[in-house]
Amino acid sequence: MTPDDAAREGLSTSPAAYGARADEYTKLLGTMDAVAEDDRLLVEAWADRVDGVLADVGCGPAHWTAHLASLGHEVTGIEPVEEFVTHAHRTHPEVGVEPGSFQTLPVAAFNGILGWYSIIHTPPVEMPALLQRAHQALRPGGSLLLGFFAGEHVEPFDHAVTTAWYWPVDELAGVMTAAGFTVVDRGTRQDAGVRRHGWIESNRS
Repeated sequence: MTPDDAAREGLSTSPAAYGARADEYTKLLGTMDAVAEDDRLLVEAWADRVDGVLADVGCGPAHWTAHLASLGHEVTGIEPVEEFVTHAHRTHPEVGVEPGSFQTLPVAAFNGILGWYSIIHTPPVEMPALLQRAHQALRPGGSLLLGFFAGEHVEPFDHAVTTAWYWPVDELAGVMTAAGFTVVDRGTRQDAGVRRHGWIESNRS
């Protein structure tokens, strides 16, 4: 598969592919029990630093959304896969979860946006526009936290659901800077038996 083929596949099949496997995904990864402790601590600390309304974009089954709400944060889940939205409404009726994506976010509506592995299927050619939308959706000084698969090069790989992309941390940070963000923290972690994890925290300049 060429990068162009992967880009077209990622654009066209991601919500449908997740919808077809929503039950399987939810059972395997749709609770906080499936979250690495280091990730939980990192996201909780980020949310505590944000003063105001949060959006969990690409929230999937909304386990992060519900967890952050349980800690006292005002948070809305945003999710393009209808099956995940339905699951969230049934399983976490105490939190708001709406259909949508980065591309549908309202302008200047949030103080913080969590994109925890919700950008991994975005083709690199589409990443600048996605980050610009995130920038527009944040209020001045707002924060964006991204989690993703870190690699040596920007390249596609065969994710269990549909094509995903590796990003070098510095390269993705550069795209974020070009979109108007100031990167304040970044890093990677390699856990046994899984792909390398990366994260970047940035503020709207």
